[in-house]
Amino acid sequence: MSGATTAAYLARRAAQKERIRILYRRALKDTLNWAVHRHLFYQDASDLREKFEANKHVEDLDTIDKMIAAGEATYNKWRHPDPYIVPWAPGGSKFTRTLSHLLGLRLCIIMVEKRMIKTSIFSYPKQ
Repeated sequence: MSGATTAAYLARRAAQKERIRILYRRALKDTLNWAVHRHLFYQDASDLREKFEANKHVEDLDTIDKMIAAGEATYNKWRHPDPYIVPWAPGGSKFTRTLSHLLGLRLCIIMVEKRMIKTSIFSYPKQ
């Protein structure tokens, strides 16, 4: 192999490894959406890992590309329709809330409550 073909081979192989890594991470995160309990998730994650490990020995670049395309098609077919989104992440219910205003409001309420308690204690006639 010449230097150019070796570089092209290594670049293509690196791109494939990246696509495989991304596909595995997406599938693993989506498995967590389907599995309600952790013990179910651990079994499904183990099965998913076995599927990826079973094809680890394949060296032909064209075969690997076909397998990646088939894996991505399967992932898109079985992707969860309503995935869990962390509330403070983009797309979550608490994303871009301004908590500083809420914190300031809470401090004002606490100060007013303390003043009300002070004045109510001293406003009653002593017996």
